[in-house]
Amino acid sequence: MTLHVFDQAIALQPLGDGRFTGNTSPAYANMVGPFGGVTAATALSAVLQHPDLLGEPVALTVNYAAALADGPFEVIARAARSNRSTQHWVVEIVQSGETVLTGTALTAARRDTWSVDELAAPDMPTPDAVGKPNMAAPVEWVKRYDIRITEGAIPTAWDGGGDASRTTLWMRDEPARPLDFCSLAAMADVFYPRVWLRRATRVPAGTVSMTVYFHAGSAQLAAAGAGWLKGQAQAQAFRNGFFDQTAQVWNEAGHLLATTHQVVYFKG
Repeated sequence: MTLHVFDQAIALQPLGDGRFTGNTSPAYANMVGPFGGVTAATALSAVLQHPDLLGEPVALTVNYAAALADGPFEVIARAARSNRSTQHWVVEIVQSGETVLTGTALTAARRDTWSVDELAAPDMPTPDAVGKPNMAAPVEWVKRYDIRITEGAIPTAWDGGGDASRTTLWMRDEPARPLDFCSLAAMADVFYPRVWLRRATRVPAGTVSMTVYFHAGSAQLAAAGAGWLKGQAQAQAFRNGFFDQTAQVWNEAGHLLATTHQVVYFKG
């Protein structure tokens, strides 16, 4: 059976002692290095494959110290502390002897408690009503997703006339793939830079740090299957060359699966 292109991209070979080797995938190439979402998913995959793993992901933070070059790399995952029901991880990606990513993860043994979604999913036309994928694919990784924007599309005129930063969209892997923690972590990063929409000016921009909070456990992700996800992203402040971006991901039924917050560098 042929692995899905996403699984090929995040595939790791264990070396023992929490060390793994991987290789960048041309299918997820970005303007410089690979798509940040797939790199974050790779870091998480090392944690999930570690023999000392306790529970399931609750939070993941990755800091992009440098862009990965095309080729092999090494991932190091270490359980910094294990408690009775939680575990704290330190992750690093190294290439050619230099650190290109640092990160942390929190895993935990989830238990049934009182639960509620405070933030409701936005009202959106159905994916069929939106039609074919409508996010331009100037880089290869965009082709790996079916993205149908319902509000806040990439500007068609770079005239400096932007006045809002919110985007809402439908998304899923292309070809479709059952949802899991790694693919959800990657899709938390599919939103194009908010500065492009707010300024209607296409300036260089790149994520420096991203945190994903997983509100759903593996059973709820499995129930989502290969179905559509709703996404929403918005910035809160642009200042001194950086902006922050918050985003939320719901399943098709409107249950909140993950929230994410990232800091993005921009030029100009």
